[in-house]
Amino acid sequence: MEFLLASTPLLLTGVFLFGLLVGSFLNVVILRVPPLLEYDWRCQCNELLALESGKSVEAEQRPPGIIRGRSHCPKCGHQITALENVPVLSYLMLRGRCSACKARISPRYPVVELLTGILFVVTIWHFGPTAQGLSALALTAVLIALTGIDADTQLLPDNFTLPLLWLGILVNLFAVHTSLADSVVGAIAGYMTLWLIYHMFRLLTGKEGMGYGDFKLLGALGAWLGWQMLPLIILLSSLVGAVFGITLMAIGKMDRDKPMPFGPFIAAAGWIALIWGDRIMDAYKSFSGGTFG
Repeated sequence: MEFLLASTPLLLTGVFLFGLLVGSFLNVVILRVPPLLEYDWRCQCNELLALESGKSVEAEQRPPGIIRGRSHCPKCGHQITALENVPVLSYLMLRGRCSACKARISPRYPVVELLTGILFVVTIWHFGPTAQGLSALALTAVLIALTGIDADTQLLPDNFTLPLLWLGILVNLFAVHTSLADSVVGAIAGYMTLWLIYHMFRLLTGKEGMGYGDFKLLGALGAWLGWQMLPLIILLSSLVGAVFGITLMAIGKMDRDKPMPFGPFIAAAGWIALIWGDRIMDAYKSFSGGTFG
């Protein structure tokens, strides 16, 4: 272990391989968490209906859990073997097709695995194998999972955002990324900023511009990185989100009235602030001669 930590190439290679494995698990999380949440919501509704009507409601079959339940092809039901579940390599060996029915496998699976591996490497390269680095890996993994879930369902589950917020405060109890005071203020300011923007937009337009999950995610990032990073996160996420949305509308891939998930842009901006936030703000201060955040 000491040799591995002392050798940067070996360390980063190990981190990349670990990232591929985590990315494979995150694919399962992104795919299975939304159906599990919907199942729980329906069960709660059925319980209320049963209480009101006095009649029992037929129970539904629970979707596969995150840990239990082997992966299978959604087309033919073929159970994925261990050799068919090797991150990235299996996709390449299978040429993106199911080994049984030859149905197309979404390229998002290897993309998420590669993205996780690359972001893990950049994170450890920046922080090193320290408490900052290990905690930043955990934050990175959750941000990737939230990005995938929000992109698919336009939901940012409380099961992820609220524990992430409290974990940020807990980590910074030991001043890992920022002081405890800045962490608590960041959590409050992050939530309240988007909450105020949401209600102002609704009063002016009569429409809902974002969801409550966005408030909680920004609050979680404020808890991890401190209130000073919030202006940068808001600016980056708004700018990239606007450019992305305008581009999709210009090429006819999205209707003007169709809602677009904002969580992925908040998550991406939060990760950029995690790695390069201090440098970006220092560059801004040098350029403007003022302060930022």
